[in-house]
Amino acid sequence: MLVKKNAGTAVIDNPAIPEKYHEAVINEASSSIIEVLKGQMEMGKIKDLIRFFQFSGIYNNYLVSNIVNKFANKLNTFYSIEPAAALSASNLLIRPVMDELVKESKDEQNKDFGLSNLLSKLTGNQKDMSGLVNQLTVA
Repeated sequence: MLVKKNAGTAVIDNPAIPEKYHEAVINEASSSIIEVLKGQMEMGKIKDLIRFFQFSGIYNNYLVSNIVNKFANKLNTFYSIEPAAALSASNLLIRPVMDELVKESKDEQNKDFGLSNLLSKLTGNQKDMSGLVNQLTVA
């Protein structure tokens, strides 16, 4: 939903991305975010991931840069978008989405985007991860 909401300038209004690819490109952006976040967890970097959501400096963060580059590479490889245009579109979409995701994860009222719920969904784990999140946020 966050990706679709932010896709205007980066995807929908972008002449470098043909209209027939809009929906697929939005899905690629979402999958790029999930792949990188999931990869962090699989590499045992859950503490770094939690720290990212707690103290995120979105614009100078290696995690966001990895997502931007992964998505730009997909645009170039699968949709034949020129590298410069792919990187530009990726930055325009991924950075605001990640900024919003961090804000949503901190919103106590929004249980869908709460950090422990988000981590549970990334791992495919149905149990509550709030204990682990609380333990690692104190550390």
